[in-house]
Amino acid sequence: MTAWRDVEQAEPEFAQRVRALFDAHKHKTIATLRADGSPRISGIETVFEDGELGFGSMADARKGADLRRDPRFALHSATVDPVDGAEAQWPGEAKISGRAIAGPVTDGSDSFRADIAEVVHTHLNEQATRLVVEWWTPTNGLRRVERE
Repeated sequence: MTAWRDVEQAEPEFAQRVRALFDAHKHKTIATLRADGSPRISGIETVFEDGELGFGSMADARKGADLRRDPRFALHSATVDPVDGAEAQWPGEAKISGRAIAGPVTDGSDSFRADIAEVVHTHLNEQATRLVVEWWTPTNGLRRVERE
C-alpha cells in the first residue's frame, strides 16, 4: 500500500505543492464507478492526517457504496482560473488516484483512506507559456512534461 507519507518522503517539495492545492479549499471532487461501470462525480472533503489521505461518505451515500463495491477513485482539487495578466502565479490543480481502503463506520459515516497509485500537479511554467504536468507513481517516481 502507498500512503501519503510515501509521497512526502519520496518527493517532499512536489507533495507540499499538491497538498497545498487540496488544502486551499474545503470541497473537492471524487470520481467513482457505479455498479454498471459508468463514472460518478461527487463532491467530497479530504483530510491529510498521520501520513494518510482520508475521506468519508455520509451513510447510505452512493459514492460510499461505489467505493465499497469497486475501490478505484480519482480525486480532484478545487480549480480556480488563472488571473488575466498574472497567469504565471496560477497554482494549478492537483489530482490523486488509487484505491479506497474502507475504515470503520463512525457516527453513521463511512471512512476511507487512500492507497495511492498516482499524484498529479498541472500548472504553468514560469513564463506562463507552457502547460506543465508533473506526476508521481510509486513505481516510476516523479516525471514531468511540458506542453504548448
